[in-house]
Amino acid sequence: MRATRMLAAMLCLLSAGAFAVPPRSFDWVQASDETSVLDPAAFHAGRVYHPGYDGGNLHVDIAATQPVTIAMTTEQAWTDAQQHPESAPNLTFSCVREHVLSTTYECALPPSTPMVLLVRDERAPRRVVQTRWGVIVETARQYMPPNNLHITYYRWDCVANCVQPEFLWTRLVKEKYELTSVPKMYNVLTPEHDGQRINVKFKAPVPMTIAVLPAKVADQLYSSPASLNSALETSSCKQRGVQSLSFDCSLNIDDGPQSLVVIPDTGVPSHKKASVELQTLRCTANCELITK
Repeated sequence: MRATRMLAAMLCLLSAGAFAVPPRSFDWVQASDETSVLDPAAFHAGRVYHPGYDGGNLHVDIAATQPVTIAMTTEQAWTDAQQHPESAPNLTFSCVREHVLSTTYECALPPSTPMVLLVRDERAPRRVVQTRWGVIVETARQYMPPNNLHITYYRWDCVANCVQPEFLWTRLVKEKYELTSVPKMYNVLTPEHDGQRINVKFKAPVPMTIAVLPAKVADQLYSSPASLNSALETSSCKQRGVQSLSFDCSLNIDDGPQSLVVIPDTGVPSHKKASVELQTLRCTANCELITK
């Protein structure tokens, strides 16, 4: 349904990050149509809609040569009325539109309730009487013009920029390791595009500093541990004094190859382990649409 599809499109764009990709455009697109000829006071039952848990919307064009009333009712109520015609006057309708010859009809549907589109000819039926001789006498005029009904159905769908990059989380690191005073370093990836997302999960028995740094900066920490503070100033993807966390970052393609660096903030207990996991959101299809 419309609300669900719009939400799905927004989530897709958010998960991809802030890339220079034109957003998808959505609109009502013609799906199918049907025609019928209505007798006076007759109903035409159109499509049955099955809205999701968050409801939905319908959009149809309806044209008739004689005035009609348009409404929605539940599929179950309509089925009951067909099986028990005496209950038809008790039908409950929603989104009622009367005296229609041509219109675009829309209706907000309730959650998880199958609904049927109904169109009713507004003309009174011919009245007939039966004489005592059994002769049927028609008291209405002899001829009533046909009521030609045409319904065009629409679906909510993408109409522009429909092909988008597709992304998948890929694990780069997952490890438990024994803590030492020496920085733990992983050469993890080279960004494929600006804004490439990564996710870091970490758990340790003591406070730690964890950061994603350009590999050339991280390499300097081995020869010059005192340069840690200046190295961290170059990164927006860092956490200090943490023992358990999960955080996201976005990388800059101009920074080149990246390394994950983990350093204890305090003394290291013997035979204690830390766990670290790193994932990145990588493009898997239509990647040429991303402006790098």
